[in-house]
Amino acid sequence: MTDDVTRAAELLKEHRESIDRLDAILVYTLGERFKHTRAVGKLKAKHDLPPSDPAREAAQIERLEDLANRAQLDPEFAKNFLNFVIREVIQHHKKHKS
Repeated sequence: MTDDVTRAAELLKEHRESIDRLDAILVYTLGERFKHTRAVGKLKAKHDLPPSDPAREAAQIERLEDLANRAQLDPEFAKNFLNFVIREVIQHHKKHKS
């Protein structure tokens, strides 16, 4: 292999190792997040509170869009991702309520 190809292969390997570490961080972070949302769901069920909070959800989406802009991440992607997470959380909360 040429020096350029060898160096490109090394850089690719480094990027992939970083991606793998970041994927692990994402999975563990989501696990921690859902641990807390399960606790919130149980608390809401115990006190007969609704499973969703539209005002908080809207504020969170706005906050996440701002964070995405600052992180140079497509805010629409961030919004879609948070909406997905919120739908999952609400489904978990509904299960605790029944």
